[in-house]
Amino acid sequence: MSSIRPMTPMDLLKFNPCNLDHLTETYNIGFYLDYFTKWPELCKVVEGENGQVEAYILGKVEASPYPAPVEPYDPGLKIYQKKFPNYLPWHAHITCLTVAPSARRLGHATRLSVTLEEVGDAQNAWFVDLFVRVDNVAAIKLYKNMGYSIYRRITDYYNDGSDAYDMRKPLKRDKQRKTVRANGENIKVHPSEVW
Repeated sequence: MSSIRPMTPMDLLKFNPCNLDHLTETYNIGFYLDYFTKWPELCKVVEGENGQVEAYILGKVEASPYPAPVEPYDPGLKIYQKKFPNYLPWHAHITCLTVAPSARRLGHATRLSVTLEEVGDAQNAWFVDLFVRVDNVAAIKLYKNMGYSIYRRITDYYNDGSDAYDMRKPLKRDKQRKTVRANGENIKVHPSEVW
């Protein structure tokens, strides 16, 4: 039986089976260490019975680096929809979620996502978001099954020129689901507009 535990720097020596996938972004060591330092409760691994890392997630809880243009923040206000559509309120973010090919379809991605959603709810975040390649059909289907929807399409987001979908799932704070919208795949933004 596999188990979820906190990710440690030593796991960086054991997570290659998860990263050997053309759809997985691999970062430099400093990037991972920064997450371990700032958001240790949002860095988790799924460890198999044999001690191998079968999946991992890196996440954070943050807001745009400037105060809300209108306080208190209310995503339903028209000013946010018209003048500040890219303002990000306090939210949880999945930076990286990957599962080793040999451990797929075991529920690891869902279990790891739920751990991040629980922290987001505990910290009163509005939603959880993530970026996924538009051609990663399997991941998009998985996230939609977990309650995420496409909020917008970020053109030319990845180094190879591929677009990304910004997908969101409202948390308990957003009782009226004001932080999500329909037809998000038709809303295109440039990476410079996304903080």
